[in-house]
Amino acid sequence: EYAYGFLKKESGVFRLIRNSPFNAGDARHTSFAAISVMPEVSDEIEIKIDEKDLETTAQLSGGSGGQNVNKVASAIRMKHIPTGISVFVRNERDQLANRKIALKLIKSKLYEIELKKRQEEKDKLFNNMKDNAFGSQIRTLTMSPYQLVKDHRSNFETNSVDKVLDGDIFNLIKSNLK
Repeated sequence: EYAYGFLKKESGVFRLIRNSPFNAGDARHTSFAAISVMPEVSDEIEIKIDEKDLETTAQLSGGSGGQNVNKVASAIRMKHIPTGISVFVRNERDQLANRKIALKLIKSKLYEIELKKRQEEKDKLFNNMKDNAFGSQIRTLTMSPYQLVKDHRSNFETNSVDKVLDGDIFNLIKSNLK
C-alpha cells in the first residue's frame, strides 16, 4: 500500500564503489545507475466524444457512379470543435455508414494525440534526471575498503550495505520523508 508514494523519492542517480572482480590489481571501481520510479498506469485510453463537440454536415458525394450521385447527400464532413480535427468521408453509399467511419477517424486521431501527450510526460520525467556522473548522485553505496551507505539528501548513513542491497531501504526512505 502507498508503494509509489514511498518510493518516488528513490528516483535519481546511485553510485556504487567496490573492488572490481575483473581487475587483477583489486582496484576500486565506481559504477553509476540512474533509477526512475514511475507509477503504474493503465495502458487503456478511453476516448469519449460528446455530441455537442461535433459539427456534422452532409454533402453530395460527387464523382462518377450510379443514380444516387449528386442527388443524395451521403458524404459526411465532421469536425471535432475542441481540437479542430476535421474529416471528410464519402466511402459508403449511405450517410449513417459514412458518419460511423468519420467518428472512428476522429477517435483515432484523438487517441494519437493522447498517446503523444503521455509520451511527452514520460520524456519530461527522464529529462529532469541528472547525469550519471560524479556529484549528481543521491545515494552512495561503498563496499570497499569500508562498508557505508550514505544518502546525500538527508545525510543518513548506515553500514549495512548488504541489507540495503537486499532491499531493506525503509530507514533510507523514512529519512527522506522527514
